[in-house]
Amino acid sequence: MVPIHGRGLKAPLLVWALAAAFLLLVASLLIGAFSKPEFPPYDLGPHADGTYTLDASRGDQWQWWQELGFRRNRVITAAGAGAIDLGRVSFDYPTELPTEGYVATTFAADTANTAIGKWYDYSMWSHLLTSKHHVYAIRTRSGQLATVEILAYYCREVGAACYTIRYKKARPRV
Repeated sequence: MVPIHGRGLKAPLLVWALAAAFLLLVASLLIGAFSKPEFPPYDLGPHADGTYTLDASRGDQWQWWQELGFRRNRVITAAGAGAIDLGRVSFDYPTELPTEGYVATTFAADTANTAIGKWYDYSMWSHLLTSKHHVYAIRTRSGQLATVEILAYYCREVGAACYTIRYKKARPRV
């Protein structure tokens, strides 16, 4: 026979698992509440160091700049333009860009460009978006080539959806 006091002290495994999941959720929410994004020291507009900051916080319209569209956390190319993800390379490294392989934006209910659309990492702990610091090759409608890097997603004036980017014209690889 098993003593009665020994039976009631063991909680089922499922209860312990749910309690641990609840504590992780609470910790995640608390960390997120106290996390602050990094605010680059820029105002909206062009900067002397070749970067540009723009407000894309309106969820109902695209903010267009250099044939790139920005809306909240989404980035697309203009119709007839395209992008290639060159990966995490130095912004100054790609002096010559590919002439083929540019991904066009799909304009539909869920407008997206798969080459540049996942430019960010999302933290489940802080609930902040941070740039992957990938460099993207852009081909404009007229065939001009450029590189772009998204540096930041936050600024003091706007908060979230305030992009600071680098952009420069390039030449095709021959």
